[in-house]
Amino acid sequence: MDGDRRGWRLCSLGGAVFAVCMAGTTLPTPLYGLYQEKFGFSELTVTVVYAVYAFGVIGVLLLAGNASDTVGRRPVLLWGLGFAAVSAVCFLFATGLGWLYVGRLLSGLSAGLFTGAATAYVMELAPGGGSARATFVATAANMGGLGCGPLLAGVLAQYAAWPLHLSFAVHLALVAGSAAVLLRLPETVRERRPLHAARPQRPGLPPQVRAVFVPAATASFVGFALFGVFTSVSPAFLAQSLDVHNHALSGLIVALAFFASTAGQLAVGRVGVGRSLPLGCAVLLAGLALLAGALRWDLLFLVVLSALVGGVGQGLTFRGAMSAVAEASPADRRAAVISTLFVVAYAGISVPVIGVGLLADPIGLEGAGLVFIACMAVLITTAAAYLLRRPVRATP
Repeated sequence: MDGDRRGWRLCSLGGAVFAVCMAGTTLPTPLYGLYQEKFGFSELTVTVVYAVYAFGVIGVLLLAGNASDTVGRRPVLLWGLGFAAVSAVCFLFATGLGWLYVGRLLSGLSAGLFTGAATAYVMELAPGGGSARATFVATAANMGGLGCGPLLAGVLAQYAAWPLHLSFAVHLALVAGSAAVLLRLPETVRERRPLHAARPQRPGLPPQVRAVFVPAATASFVGFALFGVFTSVSPAFLAQSLDVHNHALSGLIVALAFFASTAGQLAVGRVGVGRSLPLGCAVLLAGLALLAGALRWDLLFLVVLSALVGGVGQGLTFRGAMSAVAEASPADRRAAVISTLFVVAYAGISVPVIGVGLLADPIGLEGAGLVFIACMAVLITTAAAYLLRRPVRATP
């Protein structure tokens, strides 16, 4: 019993470190409008600054996604915290646009190192027989941390001094505390090897996985694209179209999408993978429709509903996709296939968001958003139709 308590305490501490790192990746979300005022750049630039993060994540996943299996979890996570700290310093001392690009890239490198390594670490720290609960801790830490970032930054920017600096100073302190905690946690990789023994993990897609992978990856792409648009341009829409200039409210609305995603991921265990993918597609479509209504009629409550509904849909589709793809993959290719799924998902965060930025100037933010929604609706409807004809059979 004491061993179980100690195991869950270590698991929770690992989850807290995970959450701190992920919070830093979404911290700038409610502050982009302030950066626009200070540095005088366009909405397209906002989306590019945001998308640089995704490129950093994809690069790490491709080049060092399995490094923690070789050198150990703690060294990789310490590097991730180091990148998070330098990213916070870039934002603290930003005097121009270049600082924001570098800060976002370093934030992406940090998230890329944490995504796989921290998930595995949290689950390995848990006592035996607690895999379901450990999965919940890892999921809650990941998505909960992403949600806490904009909420923290929004509240501090609205109600405290130094709106462009205080949240990053707080995060820097949290990162330092997390490093101290991590140094006291045990290493879970027993047979560690030098870094040069690690090899880049190339994406792979065996023929027998393709029938499951294509609709699952399409749903993941749309879910992450919805999150990308929410976290990059929703504060600008709230300010320009709804006259909402409260940074705390902007941060809360973005946070709700991530918290709802956690609920959607947890629901997969009850719904089952076979049903969660088509159901998630339907919920995502509803979230897109609500967002279209919010853009068309400038209604705040529809923005909030679209965050909640879209977040649940993203959670259902992504965890369902991960489970289905992992189940369909051969054991010796599973890691490569999952890496491919993550690459597609993070492409969803970057490519459509930049497209919205490109269209925002000629046709306006609302028009660009409606074009985005129409394209994503076609993709998600196609994936749902395919899944209804050929249901996925896998265990969650």
